[in-house]
Parts: sequence; structure tokens; C-alpha cells
Amino acid sequence: MALRNIFPFLLILSLIIGCAAAKIVGGPIIENSLKDGIYDGKAKVGPVKVLARVTIQNQRITKISLLEHRTWKGRAAENIIPFRIIDEQSTNVDAVSGATVSSTAIMNAVDDAIQMAK
Repeated sequence: MALRNIFPFLLILSLIIGCAAAKIVGGPIIENSLKDGIYDGKAKVGPVKVLARVTIQNQRITKISLLEHRTWKGRAAENIIPFRIIDEQSTNVDAVSGATVSSTAIMNAVDDAIQMAK
């Protein structure tokens, strides 16, 4: 009887812990710090997994392709976050409402690729 009563509590607790805010690892791109080329980066944030291909030209991010984006409901971030990163030349941009975990995973995957371009 006691185990049956604790199950809902454990379920709610695991959902809260699993949805904790993920840390964005990147930030603004320092001018003249990148080598031109194409770089792949990956990130996993909770259940979301991203593989991003980043093109650097003239030491600037010029293109981001998402080769893989495993998510349950964060697809809205796919069409917005890469453009924000390119526009702002930063891997720490505003997340898409309702797709925060996917937004963070995309930013972190791009930052992973940027680290290889330094």
C-alpha cells in the first residue's frame, strides 16, 4: 500500500529533475578568433541530441546545418536558433519559447563546433 502512494511523488520528482534548466556553454564570438572551414559539433541536453555543421568564412559563422536533432517537441528551434546565432555571431542567444531544451542543445552543438575552429 505504501509503495502505491509513493509512486506519484517519485514520478513528479523525476519530471522536475529531468526538466531542470540546461546550461548554455557559449557566448559571443571573439572577432578574428576563428579559422575558416567546416566544423561539426554535438551536444546532448536531457533527452535532446543535436549534431550541427558550422561553416566559418572570413572568421565569421556564415552557415549552420542541423544534421541531427533528436527531440520530442522542440522542432520550432530548428528554424530560428541557427539564424539568431548567425545574426548575433554568438552561441548564446534568446531561446525559443516552448523549445528551450532544443534551443540550448543547438547553441551548445554550435559552440562545440566553434571550439574546433579556434
